[in-house]
Order: sequence, then structure tokens, then C-alpha cells
Amino acid sequence: MAETINLKLKIWRQRNSNDTGHFEMYDMPGVNTHMSFLEMMDVLNDRLIREGKDPVAFDHDCREGICGMCSMYINGRAHGLLKGTTTCQLHMRFFSEGETITIEPWRAAAFPVIKDLAVDRTGFEKIMQAGGYVSVNTGNAPDANSIPIGKPLADEAFDAAACIGCGACVAACKNASAMLFMSAKVSQLALLPQGHPERNQRVLKMVEAHDEAGFGSCTNTGACEAECPKEISISHIARLNREYLNASLNKD
Repeated sequence: MAETINLKLKIWRQRNSNDTGHFEMYDMPGVNTHMSFLEMMDVLNDRLIREGKDPVAFDHDCREGICGMCSMYINGRAHGLLKGTTTCQLHMRFFSEGETITIEPWRAAAFPVIKDLAVDRTGFEKIMQAGGYVSVNTGNAPDANSIPIGKPLADEAFDAAACIGCGACVAACKNASAMLFMSAKVSQLALLPQGHPERNQRVLKMVEAHDEAGFGSCTNTGACEAECPKEISISHIARLNREYLNASLNKD
């Protein structure tokens, strides 16, 4: 494999949420194939700054695949072409010599563009603030074996907790639904005894916050699961629907 490749980048540029935005083309010669996608973006921005131009704004933080910040639509796919991979874990060796790479922000009314590729994901925070927590007073740390939890339930709760809140599910859904994200958070707590006391009010409040934030309804196409970098199962959406129905029937 060649150590370097020459690429063209077609990047969405948008000054703020009120700007209409447009694509701009950038030549990227001699890209090291060992670079991550974000490192390649760093090289571009370093060049733009040296040329006295405005660098491309994009979200990033840990660059280890666990923070969920690196939200980019790459060639029509959330986080790019690899399954179960965040943008920061995508490397340039998966692209071809002379390829044109189209890079866009998440497209959702509930995720307004702040600038260029950076979007406002406050909608997720509002869902979590509505019910993504337990308020029980635990006091001192309990003994690890004081509340026995079966391994199947523990494993399923852990799988749900793997959600990093990146928003790829919203970006992939034609209705811009956040059901996969929300259902993972509901499942994580509904499966464990610590989350049971508030399970009814939790799901009702989180669904209400989801709708108020402007997210759409579930399309049942499975696009969210297909593009999720942590491969969260849509079976959690089924659990969310059951939790919501049960809570609706048992409201005070």
C-alpha cells in the first residue's frame, strides 16, 4: 500500500446557523495513509491557517472512540464507510488515490449547525436532564454483591450503556429520530434494580423531552443501528416502547 495518497475534499462550509452554507473544494496532496481522518483534517486546517484562511470547524475531543464528539457525514455515511467505527478511528488507508471525499455535518432540525461541521447537540442533553439518571440516595458505596444482578441482564445493560451519544442514529434516520439514543439510556436504567423506582416517570419525561427538542419519530428501517459506531441494537427501541406503554397505563 502506498504511504501517501492524493485526495480532494468537498467540505460543507457554513459560517453560522443563519448562513445558507455551501461546499468548498480542497486539494490534499501527499496524505499519509497512517493518519486518522481527524489528523488529516488537522493537516488541512494547519495549511488554511498558514494561508490566512478560516479553518474548518469540527467537533473532537478524546480521539479514542469513546467521547462521541467526532460527528461527520463522510461520503454519505455517518462516521464514514466502516461499520462500528467512529470518525477518529477511521484511517486514510481506507480511501483511494485521487478520491473525492464529501464531508458534511449531521443533518437534523434538532441539531442546528453552529459552524461548518460542528452542530449543537443540546437536544441530547435535554433528554438526559429529563430522566437519564437515578436520584436514589445510595449513601456509602454498597458491597458489590449486595444487589444480585443476573449476568444476562448485566450484559444487556452494559451493551446499552456503550452508547456514546454521538448522534449518528439521528443523522442516519430519515426522520432525524433520537429513539436509538434515548432507548439505550432507558434500557440501561430499566434493566438494573437501581433504576426501577423511577422507571415510569423517567420514560415519560424523556420521550416528552425528545419530542420537544424537535426529533422525529422512529422509521423502523434500522438505519440507526446500521450506522451506530457502538452497534447499539434496535431491540432497545422495542423495550422503550414497552416501558412507555406501561408507564402511560399506570400514570397517577
